[in-house]
Amino acid sequence: MDALSRLAATHGVATSYAPSPGESVEVPRDTVVAALAALGVDAAGPEAIRAALDRGPRHAGRLLPPTLVAGPTRQLAPPEGLPAGTTLLLETESGERRPATGPPPPVGRHTLRATAPDGRTATATLLVPPDTAPVAARREIGLMVQLYSTLSRRSWGMGDLGDLADLATWAGSAGGVGFLQLNPLHAAVPPAEGETIDPSPYRPATRRFADPVHLRLENVPEFGALDPAARERMAPLLARGDALRRAVLDERRPIDRDAVWAVKRAALELLHAVPPSPERAAAFHRYVDSCGRSLTDHATWCALAERHGPDWHRWPPGLRRPDSQETEAARRALAARVDFHRWLTWLTDEQLARAQRAATEAGMGVGLLHDLAVGVHPDGSDAWAGQDVFAGGMSVGAPPDAFNERGQDWGLPPWRPDALAETGYAPYLELAGALARHAGGLRVDHVMGQFRLWWIPRGAEPREGTYVRYDADAMLAVLSLAAHRAGALLVGEDLGTVESGVRERLAERGVAGTSVLWFERHWEREGRPPLEPAEWRANCLATVTTHDLPSTAARWDGSDVRLRASLGLLADPESARREAAEELADWRETFTRRGLLDLDGGESDGGSDGGEEERIAAAYRFLALTRARLLGVWLPDAVGDRRPQNVPGTWREYPNWRLPVADSEGRPVSLEELTASERLARLLAAVRDPGP
Repeated sequence: MDALSRLAATHGVATSYAPSPGESVEVPRDTVVAALAALGVDAAGPEAIRAALDRGPRHAGRLLPPTLVAGPTRQLAPPEGLPAGTTLLLETESGERRPATGPPPPVGRHTLRATAPDGRTATATLLVPPDTAPVAARREIGLMVQLYSTLSRRSWGMGDLGDLADLATWAGSAGGVGFLQLNPLHAAVPPAEGETIDPSPYRPATRRFADPVHLRLENVPEFGALDPAARERMAPLLARGDALRRAVLDERRPIDRDAVWAVKRAALELLHAVPPSPERAAAFHRYVDSCGRSLTDHATWCALAERHGPDWHRWPPGLRRPDSQETEAARRALAARVDFHRWLTWLTDEQLARAQRAATEAGMGVGLLHDLAVGVHPDGSDAWAGQDVFAGGMSVGAPPDAFNERGQDWGLPPWRPDALAETGYAPYLELAGALARHAGGLRVDHVMGQFRLWWIPRGAEPREGTYVRYDADAMLAVLSLAAHRAGALLVGEDLGTVESGVRERLAERGVAGTSVLWFERHWEREGRPPLEPAEWRANCLATVTTHDLPSTAARWDGSDVRLRASLGLLADPESARREAAEELADWRETFTRRGLLDLDGGESDGGSDGGEEERIAAAYRFLALTRARLLGVWLPDAVGDRRPQNVPGTWREYPNWRLPVADSEGRPVSLEELTASERLARLLAAVRDPGP
């Protein structure tokens, strides 16, 4: 191993990786050097490498590493290398002080203090996770919902938090549903002048706060307190909201998030001018105090983005850091706008809480299952406020694989593992805790990122990246702590390339995996036969499809292949059609063999088996025969929607993240129609009672 490889290994940077068993790919040397530089390690030449090796790991020479994680028994073992006679004092998060060698510390995030005989002292964060994250007490059936796409006849052009509360009430009380899995509701980056909002919920400005575009305006208490003059000014905005809704539901236009936010923002400006009652004012100030600096920074970024554009890298130099004197002066000068954006986040938090309350009051065992995106937009408020813990000049993505020969660059700056450790993982715990606060569960996108992430240097191709290691014990401890405090389940999205041992580690911590019907096959056997129901893992969220995959109706009739071919995403469309037909034949045989699908019965729509509804139901009945504790029903499948919500690899070519739920003919279906749908009721009944 050469000097650069030794240095890279010290800092968790891979110099090679195995895309498949028995195969090894060398990482470009320039990539390794760039990744080390992003971690604050100079490896630009032989002398720099030797000097970095001589210095050793970042915490070399310290009495304690910056963060420690208690083991499964919660008994604290003294860190290796402590001088004999060193005393350890534990200060719990509740303020209690005691010798660290006493009883096991309680679950939580504590401080460990060391004093050596020579007088040296050190402190470290001690993470003490629960034995396991909460798990479902019984099987729960849920609906997988893209909130923006599920709009009612009361919403303003896209689904909102009022719609979510209404759906939760119906689903829990009438549908027997135990959870609603949502797309990320994180706040988006506003568009630059002449551009449009990035509609992807997976590239947010911040993951800490939800987007006020999801607000139901009529449910804001100040709406009822408008004076006559303000009501007159509100009237045209209400009319515009009605027009936006009709454009989607009646005229079949894509959701126009920019237009929705423009009209809602104007309406919220009117509501913000309403003098609050003493109770409302007190509640707002309690919320601001509870959020601390993170809310102030986000609101400041929002106010500065209104003045200087959304990309903070292009702001005047003095404003490019949240802690500069210039930023503090701007914060005072823009105090009214900062207050407005704080207020918006508070309103959104209130309506999120109301939606979770509606879910539990309707009898749901879990309630809302929120989605934690894998990263944030490089121009957003999180990247601006937390730039000391993000790796500059790097982007997260994925290496080349069987599904994407070029690899993927998601355009998201990664967290620096060393900087997270230095903070005691405070940013991550605050984030996870905030997201779980109004949830019964938390889905972690690309959960493999708790172990390693594919870093791509700026300007490089995705295939020229490398893996960088994270302290998985600490990352999972943070998630477990947040889930434990909220009483929330943890679900990890572990699809795609998964390193050996990762799923086992997640299972030990109680993190449920994600199993998609079409991928659950014996890939190592000839013919790749589907797994039998008894072979599925129990601790998983099982589903037929996801937001990045074709709907079940589209897969059955082949329209998914036709769509990808029309978008230029298939090198050999005919081969793709043959492969899809062979896979469907396997599943059709599996379903009919188990009595889930009648080849001769049912309505015919051109297939060799029952009609579209029966074929979709058969797939979900199969799920119900597995051991999975959580079963997710993709809501568009309930009405035969053939359009995917997102087609990876497209941007301008397809209206990703902008389509309402629609029927098999492409006619948008309102929330009122969904909740009255006999077809949806039949599908849920089939999942509850799959038959043979």
